[in-house]
Amino acid sequence: MIGAAYLAAEGFEAELAEELRRAGRSIAAWHGRLALSPEPPATAAWALDIWTAPRELPAPSVKAAADALRGLQRNWSLYAATQFRRAALIEERLPPVKARPLLFPEPAPSAPLGAWTLLAADRLLASPGKTSPFVNGEVRFVEDREGPPSRAYLKLWEALTRLGRWPAPGEICLDLGAAPGGWTWALAKLGAAVTAVDKAPLDPAVAAMPGVRVRQESAFALDPRQHPPVDWLFSDVICYPARLLALLRRWLEAGRARNLVCTIKFQGGTDHDVAAEFAAIPGAMLFHGAQNKHELMVCRLDPG
Repeated sequence: MIGAAYLAAEGFEAELAEELRRAGRSIAAWHGRLALSPEPPATAAWALDIWTAPRELPAPSVKAAADALRGLQRNWSLYAATQFRRAALIEERLPPVKARPLLFPEPAPSAPLGAWTLLAADRLLASPGKTSPFVNGEVRFVEDREGPPSRAYLKLWEALTRLGRWPAPGEICLDLGAAPGGWTWALAKLGAAVTAVDKAPLDPAVAAMPGVRVRQESAFALDPRQHPPVDWLFSDVICYPARLLALLRRWLEAGRARNLVCTIKFQGGTDHDVAAEFAAIPGAMLFHGAQNKHELMVCRLDPG
């Protein structure tokens, strides 16, 4: 019996497997990038999506498979790992799911969405419930190919969309490790007041945006006890995870940052121990987004 299924991003199956092992969850089998576990679902930062209520159903024919899915609920997303042609024929008989790119800051879809896959020609796995509102956990955006100086803004958009909150006009943001300015650009476009901190220079066009202030110095040299409070603390700085953890703890202990969104960049192997320390921060959420490489996002929102 399958108790949960975890979908890894391509190339990050090993990270997900190790995280599940540490959480006391076994993997009975892999179905493509989908880890099938006999135990109940657990939190898994390295999963793009978690199928929380999977059930195996007979699929003796294309029509029978589609009827079985429609009998459970309306909206379904396909994860195809095998039996591609047969899966496509079943999908054609289901109500279409419009997985169009989001125009940020547009909220994530709110309609219930299930997930399914063909385990064999005559057997499917379907989960009416899953953790991500997006098809296979992959959010796509209408990209801006002219304004931002890098594509790093996409992972910030994804993080804020997952949180369901983003800086409002006039809110004070501190962007650590800002150069060349992808995140600062995205925050300034929202109307926030952004202080960009980096020893490297910011892209001139971003530095000239309304509401942007530049401090060309090290993010680690800032003393949060001497810094005015900020509404949002952002960091995409390149450093060892343990060093970022110490930095965030200083800001949290000083009580100078209401909300935080930061990238944990792993150097070499994945440090699961330090990832667990980030996860232990009260109110913190960890996830590996579709826009992330070998890194996790750590986010924390002010409960007030």
